[in-house]
Amino acid sequence: MSLTVRTLTGPEIAAASDALAGLRIAVFADWPYLYDGNKAYEAEYLREFMAASDAVLVCALDGGRVVGAATASPMSAQDPAFQAPYLARGMDVSRMFYFGESVLLPAYRGRGIGHAFFDHREAHARACGALASTFAAVIRPEDHPDRPQGYVPLDAFWRRRGYEPIPGLIARLSWKDHRDEDECEKPMQCWVRVLADQV
Repeated sequence: MSLTVRTLTGPEIAAASDALAGLRIAVFADWPYLYDGNKAYEAEYLREFMAASDAVLVCALDGGRVVGAATASPMSAQDPAFQAPYLARGMDVSRMFYFGESVLLPAYRGRGIGHAFFDHREAHARACGALASTFAAVIRPEDHPDRPQGYVPLDAFWRRRGYEPIPGLIARLSWKDHRDEDECEKPMQCWVRVLADQV
């Protein structure tokens, strides 16, 4: 098995967009996102992502097959409603990078690819002049009926990467869960890492 991790920008991202959509639908179907994916939602999401200047797609490849992917783009390119909680805290979103999904097929986990995804995205963010990076993780209740027994969240991994959840910094995104009739808003805890001296 020949695993490599590559950073794609510009037109290269469009060429890998179908693979990214497929991974998002497959991986996010599981806990904690429970995403009931469809091509229309993916097409709109990817259109917005690819339109952002300085967007980057990091791909994990097994030979020529994309088995994992992670995205990042300037926070200033995100939807204004998503930026609002950061702006309310006085954060300069023009100097932040937003890390979107990080999706990897189960057979490839535990091999350091998650760290590589962060390494590549953080390097790109710094090269674009970002002072901080951020991502948002869905908040689910402890007693959610779909929560797997023995589930271990990724909090410890994220903290080792230098990220911290900012108390009260909650963003909101909408998608359709398997249990939903339609798309509905989900609360997302925002995590931030300072990449330079100040945000």
